[in-house]
Amino acid sequence: MNVSELFGSYVFNDAVMRERLPEETYNALKKAVKGGKSLDITVANSVATAMKEWAVSKGATHYTHWFQPMTGITAEKHDSFISPVGDGTVIMDFSGKELIKGESDASSFPSGGLRATFEARGYTAWDPTSYAFIKDNTLCIPTAFYSYGGHALDKKTPLLRSMELLNTQAMRILRLFGNTTANRVITTVGAEQEYFLVDKDLFNKRKDLVFTGRTLFGARPPKGQEMNDHYFGAIRPRVAEFMKELDEELWKLGVLAKTEHNEAAPAQHEIAPIFTDTNTATDHNQITMEILKNVAERHGMKCLLHEKPFAGVNGSGKHNNWSIATDTGVNLLEPGKSPHENAQFLLFLCSVIKAVDEYQDLLRLSIASAGNDHRLGSNEAPPAIISIFLGDELTDILEAIDSGSRYSNKENADMEIGVHVLPHFPKDTTDRNRTSPFAFTGNKFEFRMLGSSLSIAGPNIILNTIIAEQLEQFADVLENAKDFTSELNSLIRKTIREHKRIIFNGNGYNDAWVKEAEKRGLLNIKTTPEALERYIEDKNVELFTKHRIFTKEEIFSRLEILYDHYCHTVSIEALTMIDMTKKDIIPSILKYEEHLAKLVEIKQEKIGILPEPEKTVLLKLSKLCKDIYDETEYLENAVFAAKNITDKKELSFCYKDSVLPAMETLRRSADEAETILGTEYLPYPTYEELLFSV
Repeated sequence: MNVSELFGSYVFNDAVMRERLPEETYNALKKAVKGGKSLDITVANSVATAMKEWAVSKGATHYTHWFQPMTGITAEKHDSFISPVGDGTVIMDFSGKELIKGESDASSFPSGGLRATFEARGYTAWDPTSYAFIKDNTLCIPTAFYSYGGHALDKKTPLLRSMELLNTQAMRILRLFGNTTANRVITTVGAEQEYFLVDKDLFNKRKDLVFTGRTLFGARPPKGQEMNDHYFGAIRPRVAEFMKELDEELWKLGVLAKTEHNEAAPAQHEIAPIFTDTNTATDHNQITMEILKNVAERHGMKCLLHEKPFAGVNGSGKHNNWSIATDTGVNLLEPGKSPHENAQFLLFLCSVIKAVDEYQDLLRLSIASAGNDHRLGSNEAPPAIISIFLGDELTDILEAIDSGSRYSNKENADMEIGVHVLPHFPKDTTDRNRTSPFAFTGNKFEFRMLGSSLSIAGPNIILNTIIAEQLEQFADVLENAKDFTSELNSLIRKTIREHKRIIFNGNGYNDAWVKEAEKRGLLNIKTTPEALERYIEDKNVELFTKHRIFTKEEIFSRLEILYDHYCHTVSIEALTMIDMTKKDIIPSILKYEEHLAKLVEIKQEKIGILPEPEKTVLLKLSKLCKDIYDETEYLENAVFAAKNITDKKELSFCYKDSVLPAMETLRRSADEAETILGTEYLPYPTYEELLFSV
């Protein structure tokens, strides 16, 4: 296999465009993309023709506007290239109009009240900054998705808005530092993706996995991850074959899949890409999640992307490695070698520190979901408290700047610390902190709170927006400064002093940190309903509307969608539990009880032996069966009560405070019963089978 030839072979990328487009068309397209302007229809027609001919040469018969609605997954409607010519024959045709704009029935996509159900019209608009690609013989054209009234119904549109906002404000800062060569600032992301693989036949025997993506019941196996023998261990042949095909499929689509390994839990794995711009990275991560599932199917497996598919073992996250760079290749979060470069680095670093401190709630909100609530705060994920890890050396430097004191580096060389001076700062001057939700790792920040199934668009919209807000504030001050250096020094020192409470380099899993964070005035938002209510706080609405990331209507619509998603998720899980206990668990227990009762009768009356073990197990199972029956009834009543609540916020808290605790109680009893049932009476595959069968 020639990887160089394979990579991007199913992508209408820049190399293909150079080859297939007339030079005039190619230059016009690049100019329009760079300037953010609409395409002339003649240019669009030329691009569409070349794109269609290339796609057909690769075996494509259809095209689709590939978009990212508020469902969290991608959507597509396929149209064939065929057009009738009037004599009973057809030609393969594709116009610029069809490339630029499409119409989709939007009635069944979440809109959060932006339009009534009968108002079905929705539009897709080509995003020329993200390359088209071929998947399953279909040309996929990345697009934005919006309503008849012009409201964004997707995740791509506000992401593009946030990227443009950050570019505008970051360029103001660069010009103040005398940078005249950079023309654009981009954010880059590398999204590490964790997932589980389980046998497909076993998966299909579990209603909870089929309906909810996680196990709602399941006793812990004799061996889990406590031996630490799975992490980075030898990859099993079946998984290795899966990973080989996964790489090939992703490489064809230009996805920069780089690293794969076993994760901490049995059956858990991770794939990590090379960094690319945030828009492309978001598209690529959506593609990755889809391809993971498709390839797993072909290998007789199911890929689980739920944040916590198994209780008692690590859940799956997604590490969002975020950075910011110029179009000339300068990473603005990397310390430089000159005082000038380091002053610029410190200002951008301070913009992140201030943004994270002031908008802790939005960052927590950006990763909130019913699934992630089960994962955050466990020993596999950061706590729900937002903080920044900088490492000891950089923290000491900031402290020295704040106090105006001398700084001694590791070589004991004292130096005066003004913001215009920073000692040489290698990338790896400190250990990684896996307990930190937001860690600086030398030239990027690793946002570690994202759940495995989450679209990375939401967190990156928030990151771009809150940091752009700080850069705008900094630029407003510095552009009006009489003495730039003096004002810069004051600004950085002031920012450090007012926002250093957000910096924490210790163990985020330690209970002492919870108390310390409270003392510092940091938020500890433990659940999704608590996070969602912060969305429409005045400061957050003002932030989004001021920068035109969301209109007020779009904010409230997204809030409604998030409430709906949370409530529907918990409701489906609860109903699935009720169904499983009634149809599977209780009948299985009764069968085993019947078996034990016969043994008691035989031993006691016919043989004359005291059936002590059988009686003990029978009594214990009988009590558990009654508990399960009563707890199922209690859960049913809790779900029924929730159905009568119409206010979305109130409903979400009802599910959190009433339904979820009832589910936990029921699970404890059912899991205990599982440990007593004979193997042939177990109603579904166990954790032991699921975690160790692949």
